Amino acid sequence: MVLSIVAFVLLKPFLPTKLFPEAQASLKNIVVDSLMLEALAEEEVVTQVVVSDSASTSNASSRKPNNYAFTETDYVGYQHLVAFFEKLHRLEQTGKGNVRIAYYGDSMNDGDMIVQDFRANFQDRFGGNGVGFVNIASESSASRGTVKHQHSKKWKTVSFVNTKSYSSPFGVSGNVFFANDTNASYWVNYEASYFKHLTSLAKPVLYYGKSKNKNGKLLVIQDKDTVYKTLNPSQLLNVLPLTDSGKKLKLVFQNADSIPFYGVDFESESGVYVDNFSNRGNSGLPLTSLKSDVLKAFDAKLQYDLIILQYGTNVLGNGSKNFGWYENRMKTVIAHLRAAMPNVAIVVVSVADKATKYNAQMQTDSAVVPLIQAQQNYARDTESGFINLYQLMGGSGAMVKWADGEPAKANKDYTHFNYRGSKLVADLLYDKFMLGYAEFLKQQKPDVATPIDSLTVSAKSN
Repeated sequence: MVLSIVAFVLLKPFLPTKLFPEAQASLKNIVVDSLMLEALAEEEVVTQVVVSDSASTSNASSRKPNNYAFTETDYVGYQHLVAFFEKLHRLEQTGKGNVRIAYYGDSMNDGDMIVQDFRANFQDRFGGNGVGFVNIASESSASRGTVKHQHSKKWKTVSFVNTKSYSSPFGVSGNVFFANDTNASYWVNYEASYFKHLTSLAKPVLYYGKSKNKNGKLLVIQDKDTVYKTLNPSQLLNVLPLTDSGKKLKLVFQNADSIPFYGVDFESESGVYVDNFSNRGNSGLPLTSLKSDVLKAFDAKLQYDLIILQYGTNVLGNGSKNFGWYENRMKTVIAHLRAAMPNVAIVVVSVADKATKYNAQMQTDSAVVPLIQAQQNYARDTESGFINLYQLMGGSGAMVKWADGEPAKANKDYTHFNYRGSKLVADLLYDKFMLGYAEFLKQQKPDVATPIDSLTVSAKSN
């Protein structure tokens, strides 16, 4: 198998591009991105290459469970979030301005899971009405409740998860969409949900890229009003305000072939906005495929204050507990993001607990704790914040309790949360941020001397 992976890496430059999506499509529920496969082969840490659903538990029966408990250090990195807390504080004091969060993740955030409740918590306290940035098309659009999202099946989707580079750059979400078949109809529908703060589509704005095609048109249909707009793809990133806020929005694209489209942003005038940038099967490594100039262009428009990285589910199960290769590459990922967006704070959320069957009994997977240690290392070394989700859940054996408890908070794959568990996770993460924010506020008072970098936070158990 090792030879197969090495051969794959060596031969990949000479193989037709079309080969890769077809190969992946033939594998059921593939979850490993191509950059991670390359990293594994280059580091030669693979003892057993596994390309399977992260929900699978059958592959790890030969491994042994942990015989030790993870001990969290005091490091949470709140001192690196001061600028973010300052922005929150100004918003809370004045009611003016925006705070923007880019939440990158994998299947754990599919369908806006976790993010939707995390966003709602911030908007309850600090204001804001809008779901944020939504892609043109999405594999999880049918399961998303925070915005009803329907789109033409004809859209060509290119994702950084299964394509290392492309002629047109990926957008901030890691995807780019094309309407290249001139005989087909390309459209997208958005409809507001019943969720608090999301009951209208707040001031939609279309984001698209550069093209030589100057003939593109856009039909904008909102409720009973219809207007035509001309697409002018002259800049690396182009922004087109669409309508005022409303309940429904339909966009019909005409003569738009070769124009790279990214998505629509829904944001009202002031408050907190959290963009869900989840991609199934993402290890986090494909983030280096986002071009710096594109990231800078998006940041100039959307004004990010915080980036959250929640990865790791798809890194487990490669047959090794040595995650030094992943630690080093994620340092490169964070350096890449920071170079493009130097004033944006970054927080690493660890992998959640995941259970595997050992001797006919479901227990915490033996690779979970070593991976969390690697994640904490690259968070600390890159001066990023760190949240230990595994410990917030309750530590060893937590996923079994969440999946088998009544009521259940996780699915029987012992990996993914259900909606009840996702809300609890969102609340735990939000509470962790608010602990740091509370310490920040204390330091605004002259009689409080506790330095924010010495804060120790005890874990919650459930």
